[in-house]
Amino acid sequence: MATKIFVNLPVKNLNKSIEFFTQLGYTFNPQFTDETATCMIVSEDIFVMLLTEAKFKTFTPKAICDATKYTEVLVCLSSGSRKEVDEMVCKAVAAGGATYNEPQDHGFMYGHGFQDLDGHIWELIYMEPNAVNQD
Repeated sequence: MATKIFVNLPVKNLNKSIEFFTQLGYTFNPQFTDETATCMIVSEDIFVMLLTEAKFKTFTPKAICDATKYTEVLVCLSSGSRKEVDEMVCKAVAAGGATYNEPQDHGFMYGHGFQDLDGHIWELIYMEPNAVNQD
């Protein structure tokens, strides 16, 4: 069985966050959604739990990082093409997110990203298939 990853992120307004990520094309598992949390489906093995700050606080004794001022995590997702990277960044900005830097073109790898409504950074990369060592 493949390992699944569940990234847990605190959000200030769950409904606005659901609306934002819906505009980027993501769907949510209603089985794990209520007024305090939702499970965003990124892929078959990747999920993001968007938790209200009150719910998030029940999982940690530490203070919640203000992601608009500090970086607590960089979420990086692979994309199928350079165009897909650019399209997702455009969707994010149109939905109320923001860019935090210029696109990075390293020839074999292309990346760009956005900040969501709570300031969490989402990096998107495309890597040329022949650039990845298959050994």
